[in-house]
Amino acid sequence: MKVNGNGISIEQAAATYLANAPESKSARQTADGKSFAEILNEKGDELYGKVNVRFSKHAAERLFDRNIELSDDQLQRLNKGAEEAGNKGIDSSLVMVDDLAFIVNTGSKTVVTAMDPANNDKNIFTNIDGAVIA
Repeated sequence: MKVNGNGISIEQAAATYLANAPESKSARQTADGKSFAEILNEKGDELYGKVNVRFSKHAAERLFDRNIELSDDQLQRLNKGAEEAGNKGIDSSLVMVDDLAFIVNTGSKTVVTAMDPANNDKNIFTNIDGAVIA
């Protein structure tokens, strides 16, 4: 499709723009290219040696978006709750730490998502096999 009979096509304009557009980093990446999830997991390793649970990209984004900061005690309780759920044969567990809720895949020891009371007004949790209050 030509613009004004002499112009370039929309496809040509898009190709030119995209070819010259600077590469943008994800809004979730730091200046050195690490994602928030990578930094969160590395920080946990620094504080506790090898941390039992890891945070998925989605869970790390929820923590970041919702300004949820875990204290050392809360992270230790989350690890212990996830471990206890796994020991009881729970595959997908709700782990409650204070007023925070975490869905943890115990097989991979991964926090799948995180919620706080402000973002979970219905208190409904689906696709879990059990729950632990840590």
